[in-house]
Amino acid sequence: MAVTELEQRSIDVVRGLSIDAVQQANSGHPGTPLALAPLAHVLFTRVMCYDASTPDWPDRDRFVLSAGHASMLLYSMLYVTGFGLELDDLRAFRQWGSLTPGHPEYGHTRGVEVTTGPLGQGFANGVGIALAEANLRARFGPDVSDHRVFAICSDGDLQEGLSHEAASLAGHLGLGRLVYVYDDNHISIDGPTELSYSDDVTKRFEGYGWHVLQLGEVANDIDALEAGLRTAIAEDDRPSLVVLRSHIGWPSPKYTDTAFAHGNPLGEDEVRAIKEILGLPVDQPFFAPDDVLDFYRAAGTRGSAARGEWEQRRNALREREATLADEYDACLASRGLPGWEAKLPTWAAGEQIETRKACSTVLDAILDVVPGIVAGGADLTGNTGTELKGAPVVATHDFGGRQVHWGVREHAMGSILNGMAVSNTLPIGGTFFCFSDYMRPAVRLAALSGYKSAFVWSHDSIGLGEDGPTHQPIEHLASLRAMPGLRLIRPADANEVAHAWRVHFDGDGPTALILTRQKLPVLEGTAERAPAGVPAGAYTLVDEDRDELELVLIGTGSEVTLCVGAREVLTAEGISTRVVSMPSWDLFEQRPGDERHRVLPPDIPTLAVEAGSRFGWERYADDVVGIDRFGASAPLETLMKEMGFTVEHVVERARALLAR
Repeated sequence: MAVTELEQRSIDVVRGLSIDAVQQANSGHPGTPLALAPLAHVLFTRVMCYDASTPDWPDRDRFVLSAGHASMLLYSMLYVTGFGLELDDLRAFRQWGSLTPGHPEYGHTRGVEVTTGPLGQGFANGVGIALAEANLRARFGPDVSDHRVFAICSDGDLQEGLSHEAASLAGHLGLGRLVYVYDDNHISIDGPTELSYSDDVTKRFEGYGWHVLQLGEVANDIDALEAGLRTAIAEDDRPSLVVLRSHIGWPSPKYTDTAFAHGNPLGEDEVRAIKEILGLPVDQPFFAPDDVLDFYRAAGTRGSAARGEWEQRRNALREREATLADEYDACLASRGLPGWEAKLPTWAAGEQIETRKACSTVLDAILDVVPGIVAGGADLTGNTGTELKGAPVVATHDFGGRQVHWGVREHAMGSILNGMAVSNTLPIGGTFFCFSDYMRPAVRLAALSGYKSAFVWSHDSIGLGEDGPTHQPIEHLASLRAMPGLRLIRPADANEVAHAWRVHFDGDGPTALILTRQKLPVLEGTAERAPAGVPAGAYTLVDEDRDELELVLIGTGSEVTLCVGAREVLTAEGISTRVVSMPSWDLFEQRPGDERHRVLPPDIPTLAVEAGSRFGWERYADDVVGIDRFGASAPLETLMKEMGFTVEHVVERARALLAR
């Protein structure tokens, strides 16, 4: 395609908008937007299929700016192509309440596909988006799912270990609709990348099974950029990495190819010098002439015809296969089919079952009525309750399954789940609770962004036994309860597990299920009370035996059983005792104060029992039977006794509390 004068001027206008916003904010990263404006231009005007007027059209091509520090490049493109940002939004870059925060945030700004900024996250999110597209295409056909994922990543993204995990899985699966451009600018915040980085990126990604294309010095050649991207698109059986040698800060006379251009405003004098070189008005900040806007807005709406054709094909699917269309619509809505809850299993009191095994049973039971479910474990599928018995497996070039084997890649698993969650699937990933530490950055972004990811963490306490303190979570419940936006549920038995999944699939945002390795008895009353009690976060499982309540025992997870046993002893001693099962602090805090007080009367002595850190329990309890040290290697029964998790010790602590 012949490059027109208007195209070149449009690119330079994007450069001007980006550096003006950073300069006005006196904060930000101007160098990459200057260098990569031609690449963004090619993607948004020549390559990607999207409709700016309908940014959530399910079959659009996706753009992920993994190098989220270069956010002004994305914001400038979203403004000029008509996603809804205005010049005042660019002027408000990095300011309180603006639509243009320092790093892109999903759900906050139209056109932002995922929250990026922490390096490597966008890289792995893109793998998840591509995996979801491949899964939906295999299951429902290319008529309704036929799009690609494009991303820009930096040397920082590739240095983060997360990118290694995600790239390895993408290469193993052969996700061919994934095109990443590596901005090889040789600069990091500390200085030249050679200070700490000498990887042979080409060999590394070829070793993962990627198609690698070296473009060289063509960062300002939009025809060469387009040709490279189209070559990558044509490689349909492997993900592609397009290596682009750029010069950060170009054409700044002072700061091209310098670390200063990475993360500092360039200064008024340098901004003027750059605009003179580009032929932009030096005294007119946020210059966006009508002909440039008209050009970009036309590109932004060019995909409306493709969107209309997709809607016709979607309607045709319904006319042709109504049941399949219902399943596809449920995927788009991230919900189950109408009435799906009727398939939830129920267990009779007295049965013995690990809550991790109950999890697998629930997922098996509802798999056909919650079509978005795609589940698996990080090399611990059977151990964590994320096994879908009999379900087809997602494998290399075979994407239609529901079972994923993530391998020992906890961090990538979490981030890939997040990409899948914004792409019309309901992803589930499992590992041991202690290894949630490896996932924490992805979990935090799920909570911040409201991704509907499900994190299943089993082996939830010292109850896992002989593996010892390296595998026994102690502080994890407390630390994850401190995370805003994460719905954490620790079920007491199998019936609570079933209704924890109901909360997740009927709700929004991420959920963490904390499950046991050891068998637990199904408790009397959960079949009847858990359906309302689990969504409430806490509920009375066993009522006091007379009107005058003297003591409340709160348990979570496996410790609810201890509370039930302790109540029997205390009741026999004439102490009127209530047992409260509290699977979720987060859900309980959402209840009105009077409802919370009915469950936990503020003037009644309360003892909490939980096999984890006591930190935070003072908000609900007067005393806590907990653990404020690391665990030990020993059989389950020995550990529980030595750590004080016996009916006898709970009774002893209850008596002491009442005596005080």
